[in-house]
Amino acid sequence: MRVAMNVNGEEVGAEVEPRMLLVHFLRDELGLTGTHWGCDTSNCGTCVVWMDGEPVKSCTVLAAMASGRDVRTVEGLEQGTQLDPVQEGFMQEHGLQCGFCTPGMMMTARWLLDHNPDPSEAEIREAISGQICRCTGYENIVRAIRWAAAHQPAKEVAS
Repeated sequence: MRVAMNVNGEEVGAEVEPRMLLVHFLRDELGLTGTHWGCDTSNCGTCVVWMDGEPVKSCTVLAAMASGRDVRTVEGLEQGTQLDPVQEGFMQEHGLQCGFCTPGMMMTARWLLDHNPDPSEAEIREAISGQICRCTGYENIVRAIRWAAAHQPAKEVAS
């Protein structure tokens, strides 16, 4: 079947099997390997992307379900050569070790900060509770998200 969607601001399309998962479409058809595929059970959260502005585990979404929708992956966080504050925060605060969970964590963190620019530690921990990190103990991830919150570009106020 034919699927077409907007991925990171670009219209894309391909012929796929109806049962193809969005995570495989992104990785195998589009070469966007930043979205990781980890557990086969939707528990780990490494595959989080946005679909129409909402975080989803791309291992639970068929590519056909994303047809006609807007999808944003971790590759879409960077603007030109400028890292998103979330990406910078993970670097500054050592919010990763092996890096496997990092793309999903970053996508969830960006969504959180877009909806709550100054979250408490408890709010951050709740937001990332659907994702598993087997390396860090989450301390540096939480610090990375707090760093990003403190380094957001100023939002323009509508007059």
